[in-house]
Amino acid sequence: NLKGIEFSLWLLLLADVNRKEMQSGNQTSVSHFILVGLHHPPQLGVPLFLAFFLIYALTISGNGLIILTILVDTQLHRPMYWFLCHLSFLDMTISSAIVPKMLAGFLLDSRIISFGGCVIQLFSFHFLGCTECFLYTLMAYDRFLAICKPLHYATIMTHSVCNYLAIGTWLGGTLHSLFQTSFVFRLPFCGPNRVDNFFCDIPAMLRLACADTTINELVTFVDIGFLVLTCFGLILTSYGYIVAAILQIRSVNGRRNAFSTCASHLTVVIVYYVPCSFIYLRPGSQEPLDGMVAVFYTVITPLLNPIIYTLRNKEMKAALWRLGGRKDVQPH
Repeated sequence: NLKGIEFSLWLLLLADVNRKEMQSGNQTSVSHFILVGLHHPPQLGVPLFLAFFLIYALTISGNGLIILTILVDTQLHRPMYWFLCHLSFLDMTISSAIVPKMLAGFLLDSRIISFGGCVIQLFSFHFLGCTECFLYTLMAYDRFLAICKPLHYATIMTHSVCNYLAIGTWLGGTLHSLFQTSFVFRLPFCGPNRVDNFFCDIPAMLRLACADTTINELVTFVDIGFLVLTCFGLILTSYGYIVAAILQIRSVNGRRNAFSTCASHLTVVIVYYVPCSFIYLRPGSQEPLDGMVAVFYTVITPLLNPIIYTLRNKEMKAALWRLGGRKDVQPH
């Protein structure tokens, strides 16, 4: 938490220096931005507020319940569920970084965000999103070891190794987001301040910069493209080995349980990567469509994760029953 605060202060300092440099060069620096938000008729403001508030409440409660269940139930004190705890926490924080400001726009028509607030929001989103990207890859590697190398799994995925790997995902997300955020806000912002999105994100911010953004667009494409394709490629490779190993299991129940566990993770991965690839890895921009896709991976995906993991994972369902006082339910 202290490191996150330090990075946020560093970014605010960088943004302040950038504004002062612009002012010294006789350019007018914007002090705030206006989030245009989702395009909708005014009469739909309250219904949209209620709908997104319900989604946000379910996201926080669902992911919080998963974290509580894993922490309380000793049968789930295993690497797979330790990583799932991190995933649930990431989903809660990603949603909390985006949705409250969106809700304020629907109900109070409060669409103004300060320059520093925009910097922090962009940093937080890419920090958490990149960490989640690394975490999905790590979870696939965990399933690969558990299914393809079961005899060595306990000696490889020790408690300390799990902690180091989890810390590595957070550190990687921090460095990636720090680079992207500082690279965006080194640009001068002196003209229009209407962000055609419901949160501060790289494509929308680059459209407002008062300078040539060709280098930024290229760096963003290469950086995020390399990250997404590498992680997704490693995940697919892991699952290629996993499927081959599962097909060799003689027990029908064993194959079914292995497929069920892996299908949950693979479903979440696809739901996460496809919208992100659409936003960052294609030329040009279709702004209204971008907003709808961004809603999916910032609002809907954090809600889907707990649903997918509880409905398709028999151990999680059994643990939830035990948490509720039903001791007689066991996973099959």
